[in-house]
Amino acid sequence: MMRSLFSGVAGLKTHQTRMDVIGNNIANVNTTAYKSQSMTFSDIMYQTTQNASGASERTGGVNARQIGLGVKTSAISTAIEQQGASQTTNNPFDIMISGDAFFVVNNGTEQLYTRDGTFYVDGAGNLAMQATGYLVQGWKSSDGQTVDINSGIGKLQIMNPDNLTYPPAASTAAVMSGNVDANDSNVRSDAGRVMTLEFYDDRGYLYTAKFAVKQMKNADGTPMTSSSTEYKDASGASATDENNRPLYTITLTDILDANNVSIGAAKLANSVTFGESRSYEKGMTESKTDAGLQTALGTDYATFAGGGSHPLQDLKSTAKAADGKTASPLAGVAGEYFELSDAVIDSYGKDATYTYDAATAKLTISTNGKTNIISFDPDTGALTSGGSLTIKFDNKAPSGMESFQNIAVDASSLTNVNTNGSSTFKATKGDKEGQNTGRMLGEMNGISVEVSGKIYASYSNGQSKLLGQIASAEFANASGLEKGGDNLYRATNNSGEATIQDITVDGGKMNTGVLEMSNVDLSSEFTTMITTQRGFQANSRIITVSDTLLEELTNLKR
Repeated sequence: MMRSLFSGVAGLKTHQTRMDVIGNNIANVNTTAYKSQSMTFSDIMYQTTQNASGASERTGGVNARQIGLGVKTSAISTAIEQQGASQTTNNPFDIMISGDAFFVVNNGTEQLYTRDGTFYVDGAGNLAMQATGYLVQGWKSSDGQTVDINSGIGKLQIMNPDNLTYPPAASTAAVMSGNVDANDSNVRSDAGRVMTLEFYDDRGYLYTAKFAVKQMKNADGTPMTSSSTEYKDASGASATDENNRPLYTITLTDILDANNVSIGAAKLANSVTFGESRSYEKGMTESKTDAGLQTALGTDYATFAGGGSHPLQDLKSTAKAADGKTASPLAGVAGEYFELSDAVIDSYGKDATYTYDAATAKLTISTNGKTNIISFDPDTGALTSGGSLTIKFDNKAPSGMESFQNIAVDASSLTNVNTNGSSTFKATKGDKEGQNTGRMLGEMNGISVEVSGKIYASYSNGQSKLLGQIASAEFANASGLEKGGDNLYRATNNSGEATIQDITVDGGKMNTGVLEMSNVDLSSEFTTMITTQRGFQANSRIITVSDTLLEELTNLKR
């Protein structure tokens, strides 16, 4: 009689425990990343009133007679590997982890694990849990490009002073592209057509290089080609090219700062070169003599033959004096006494110099590397020479150009075809892949998290930087983890040690702006609640009926 009472009590207790589990599930229906629990029953022990006996030659066997003594909780399991639905929050630091992995956080004394991705950046710049402040663990990036996932994990301080800005860098490459039209009036003019190139020094200051692109001409004003007899004078070539290639010059004329102020003639002349230096020696025309030159120049002869170097432009027939009104006394000397056309002089650039040696009656023309000659295929219009150019800076103190880096200029894309008299050539910083453009100092203006957990910062100068990667942990038996409250778990002997790895190794991923919701199924919980209620009710009837039987027994003495 008493056994049925205790069985009923055991039934009440276990069903109450099951109700507790159900109640906890329903209470956490909106808890971020909560994993629902379920409970199973098992019978307890049995009282054997008669043991089983085996069969004999005369009688059959008899089964054991056993009376059960109630029910107990068999197991309370967690649907830890069942993914919850996603909830969009649009907060970049809300992260949902997919797959069987967990985030790793540290409370200062131990590593804990969670599926709750409600993170934020704390006052020290660390990525942390909003609810507890525990620090999210991961791998730091030492170079801004990679992380070593084989190293130990630690806190992710994504807002430290080193990450708030991106350093400036000098431009080291440029591309000249587009078309040089032979019918462009600006290209055919003495000044040429202006082309500009913006570039940065290594402190992030922006500068603009100005170039003049123009057609080379013979003495009679016709376009100069590689087959022109005068091309030898312009290039110093030892033989005439018979391919009749159109020739043009690209001359670096000035460099301006961000305020449109020139770096100065002295710096430009002495600390900047563009192209290789060239020199050419020209003897005096046979019909002319040094004595005649003296007579022609008069008092200016001493200047001309003084052994110094002077602006070559003074030799042009169109050159003007400083007042801009009268022709220079030296004008025309090159053409009359040395048979050098203005076009040849122009090909060396306005900053080239001449030196006259009276003893040998020879004129030497030299450049300081500001002009390049380019040529094109007369049939296809493709560039045939001058495709690789370099702007070189004397960046050794005290040149004043210490913050500049040499710029490799790729001009191989230039063409020479008809575009209705309007050239389209231009110069842009960076190579053809868009690299080495240089940049100004950048301020952090955004943070993003990739599906791999890699955290990138974006900056106002268009750059991005890898700050670190959020680590993930997996377990041989995730259901063996111990719940620690606050959506946290601890490793146990039955869960196995955590395997720290990149989330993508096993096909998982991290999504930002969303959170994992609870995986509680209310319809299932309510159904289980009904069956639990009926079980509790039935067990209570066992007690009441057993009590009635006991009452009848005690009434026998009356």
